[in-house]
Amino acid sequence: MNPTENGVHRFASFPCLDLMHATLRYGLNDPVCLEPADGAWLAQCGTPRESPLEDLAAAVTAALAEPIDYPPLAQSAMPGDRVVLVLGRGVPRAAELVAAVVACLARAGVDPDGIGILRTQADAECGVPDPCGLLSAQTRSRLSLVTHDPADQGRLGYLAATDDGRPILLNRAILDADVVLPVGSLGNRASPEYHGIHGAVYPTFSDEKTLLRFRSLDLLNPRGAPKKHLVRLCNEVGWLLGVNFTIQLVPGAGDGVLHVLAGEAGAVRRRGRDLYRSAWSCMVPERASLVVAAVEGGPLQQTWQNLGLAMTAALGLVEEGGAIAVCCDLAGEPGPAVRQLAESSSRRDALRRIRKDRSADALVAGQLAEALDRVTVYLLSRLDDALVEQLEMAPLGGPAELARLVRRHPSCIVLANATHALAAAEGP
Repeated sequence: MNPTENGVHRFASFPCLDLMHATLRYGLNDPVCLEPADGAWLAQCGTPRESPLEDLAAAVTAALAEPIDYPPLAQSAMPGDRVVLVLGRGVPRAAELVAAVVACLARAGVDPDGIGILRTQADAECGVPDPCGLLSAQTRSRLSLVTHDPADQGRLGYLAATDDGRPILLNRAILDADVVLPVGSLGNRASPEYHGIHGAVYPTFSDEKTLLRFRSLDLLNPRGAPKKHLVRLCNEVGWLLGVNFTIQLVPGAGDGVLHVLAGEAGAVRRRGRDLYRSAWSCMVPERASLVVAAVEGGPLQQTWQNLGLAMTAALGLVEEGGAIAVCCDLAGEPGPAVRQLAESSSRRDALRRIRKDRSADALVAGQLAEALDRVTVYLLSRLDDALVEQLEMAPLGGPAELARLVRRHPSCIVLANATHALAAAEGP
């Protein structure tokens, strides 16, 4: 496919198109320069239009002082209140954020003994830095840090029942608090594991049976009825809980943050959606025979979940029968669903068991299986080559091998920050 017609560039209206080279960042590695072969075209997208916040603490303080459609936090939290800061999974730069919120509460007269920090089990087990790590030793010793365990029935309480009579159970730290401050990172609504701003509370801090409902492979269809139903349920739980105030981050490249929003939940949702789209929406001229999708950032970003998101994003830009190459620094062991996918002689049989078991990585396994069914998949990571090959992906030995792969294709799209990018192809 020639990128020119009668000497005029066919894709001149796309600023993301660079016929000479593209620069790729993955993990915390140095940038990789990729060049197309003669006569091939190369598009690049997925870089946010704004720079990340340099002083996150100052941005948090400002957002809490002037929330959107809500009084300042200092007027909402009073001396003697029990306050719980609910950290959704994978909140970037959580320690800086926690320190700023605790300082704001202290200025409002809230005693550290009345402040609780609630984090997910996944963050605790994956080595995410201590969210209280920037607090003074004195403050740290007085507030409580709670790690949620969905299997611990003693730490769960009843809120209400769903329309179909199922109990809504939440961590007691949330139910016992006078003030609940949810903190979440806005995400792509097409992601099967993103359920809106109230998803930072529910199902994140619910029980095991509830989490199983949110691992159905039917959620891989972002416009399907199951996904829409569960998003509505999350919003209903937020309403039943009386969570009118929320703190949401608009993520930047890697571990960066573009915006901090605080205020009335509905207003924050609308403003956050606009900012997310403005930062991450991008168009490419048409689908390509190869899509190179990158996962940028430190260990917090290098997860199997983000590998699945990157593959799904790449599938939206690749030609049928083409290839995708995901570049990341993933090194962690796979979960039971992915392991089952690797060890089974039949992908269909493995998916049948995964659909039934619904282990924590079921959705990731579903995303991998979909990609493998449709295209050739290459992977540049820190995983063992034998595991990658077991999953029927082709391991890439390094940036040089990736560069050679790019030059073998007549068209290539380089998708930076594939876990956040809202990329679409204009052509069929």
